[in-house]
Amino acid sequence: MPIIFLDQKEIPTHYYNIVPDLPKPLDPPLHPATNKPIGPEDLAPLFPVGLIKQEVSQESLIKIPEEVRKAYFLYRPSPLIRATRLEKELGTPAKIYYKFEGVSPVGSHKLNTALPQAYYNKKEGVKRLATETGAGQWGTALSFACNYFGLACDVYMVRVSYDQKPYRKAMMKVYGGNCVASPSSKTEAGKKVLAENPDSPGSLGIAIAEAVEDAAKNEDTKYALGSVLNHVLLHQTIIGQEAKKQMEKAGDYPDIIIGCHGGGSNFAGIAFPFLRDKLKGGKPNLRAIAVEPKSCPSLTEGEYKYDFGDSIGLTPLIRMYTLGYNFMPPSIHAGGLRYHGASPIVSSLYEQKIIEAKAYDQKEIFEAAVKFARNQGIVPAPESAHAIKAVFDEAQKCKETGEEKVILFNLSGHGHFDMSAYEKFLDGEM
Repeated sequence: MPIIFLDQKEIPTHYYNIVPDLPKPLDPPLHPATNKPIGPEDLAPLFPVGLIKQEVSQESLIKIPEEVRKAYFLYRPSPLIRATRLEKELGTPAKIYYKFEGVSPVGSHKLNTALPQAYYNKKEGVKRLATETGAGQWGTALSFACNYFGLACDVYMVRVSYDQKPYRKAMMKVYGGNCVASPSSKTEAGKKVLAENPDSPGSLGIAIAEAVEDAAKNEDTKYALGSVLNHVLLHQTIIGQEAKKQMEKAGDYPDIIIGCHGGGSNFAGIAFPFLRDKLKGGKPNLRAIAVEPKSCPSLTEGEYKYDFGDSIGLTPLIRMYTLGYNFMPPSIHAGGLRYHGASPIVSSLYEQKIIEAKAYDQKEIFEAAVKFARNQGIVPAPESAHAIKAVFDEAQKCKETGEEKVILFNLSGHGHFDMSAYEKFLDGEM
């Protein structure tokens, strides 16, 4: 069966929280002014109580509000697809499955967390959300979610992606969101960067600083983040939980799980529900691979230490693999992966060698993306193309050894708004 579906009644009723199952507790975030552990009250200016509780929760399962679960009915469950044609093209004995999150209204997995974040803010009387976005997937998702639950939304979009992906801006406007290029003159953080470099391409760290400042200065506004933090990764586990049920229906279980990696939510969404089995001793040989760009290799080349989540030093210090909060990534087309750090949870798993990481150049991931599209018909987002390249490499190893391994990866979004990048690649201009 090449496509495995679930009924809507099979959409998970709870999110999976991996934190209680970690071999070592996470290091606490620190206050940027005192370097002392922060408490829930320190996060209150930025986040609603409902999300703060999830951020610090030690419960393994956290109930999905019924209003959010009903909103998921717009596009969930997403399909799990067996890439049989691709397997033949690669000449591999491996079985390749992918979970396709591009079926969401906004075209990516980001809506899985945008909806609950908008819901909890609305429930507590918040009027507006401020956020950052890299490639525009997160900004688009939050714009839709805010409209769904009746909130205003302001998005600070990294300048290079703002210029590269004009239709992402248009889509945000369709959903009622307001999108500005970052660094901007709207905030002191943006003004500071522009004063030093008027032609700055921007970064997620800078955009985060602008959104945090915006939220902190306006009483009716809170901040929303599309990756990195515990509650964001928590919401994405709906992907892997569905995939587990679908793999059971297919009569398979993955030997290798692969997801692209920027801040960590994409990878976490597909991998964490399966890693639960590994952490509890049931699947000791399960491999999970986070794949990042060589131009922004936080896991493969970063340092495991406390660092700011933004580029100015406004956010709490969190312990993570980082390239340094003032790192300026090259202007690659996978804008969603241009982040200097990794989530604390993913960083902890990597530091303990529970998961693996790989990094690839831009051209080789587009080569893999085109081959995938010509076999499976889906043009993947450049971010997801990183996972596809790693799948090809693992499939090649199986071809060489004759092992019939099962590979599962997260195709987290389509590339319909990235065609200018594909055009550059196909014309030899990348």
